[in-house]
Order: sequence, then structure tokens, then C-alpha cells
Amino acid sequence: QVQLVESGGGLVQAGGSLRLSCAASVNIIFLKAMNWYRQAPGKQRELVAAIIFGGSTNYGDSVKGRFTISRDNAKNTVYLQMNSLKPEDTAVYYCNAKHKLSSKDYWGQGTQVTVSS
Repeated sequence: QVQLVESGGGLVQAGGSLRLSCAASVNIIFLKAMNWYRQAPGKQRELVAAIIFGGSTNYGDSVKGRFTISRDNAKNTVYLQMNSLKPEDTAVYYCNAKHKLSSKDYWGQGTQVTVSS
């Protein structure tokens, strides 16, 4: 069982920055990937950023050049640095992890990000 705890959400003005954190309850070397998704009201959940534990990263088209995903193995934590935030980035952001052995998906409880214009 993997527990994921997100933090760092909040209210920010357009153009501002936030850093989200996702702390895993297990050593992240047992995880295949950790991802950030978001879901805005009335919209489907979408992939924001992914870090594959072979070293590669992927980003959704709408956040490329503004968001950066990174990890700290010693803290079993993945971060999402969000810069140049826009009102359309407003959503609940969820951390997701895929276990390396079982490929089972785990989700955090979500953290609200609100960007005011």
C-alpha cells in the first residue's frame, strides 16, 4: 500500500508561482513513475506532468515551459514547481504513483490551486 500526501496548494494571483509537494509513504525507488494530474470543475482529469524513474519527464501541452516536475529520493517526495500561473490553471491537483512491481495506481487526496485574474 502506498499513501501519497500532497501539500502546497493555495490562492495566488495570475503570474505568480506555487510549489506542490507529494510525499510517498514508501521509498520511491519502488515506484515506476509519479505524476501530477489536475481536475477543474466540469472537466475531465488531465495529466499535468510525469516523472519516470528512468529519468524522463513529460508535460501536458498547456503547462510546458511553465511547470517543472522534480523529485527528492532522500525525502521520497516529488515536487511540481508552477510558474507564470494562469486562471485556467485553477483546479484540484492530484498526485499519482504507479508501483513498479504491481503497476497498481495510487492517488493522493488532492490539493486546491486557485489562480485569480
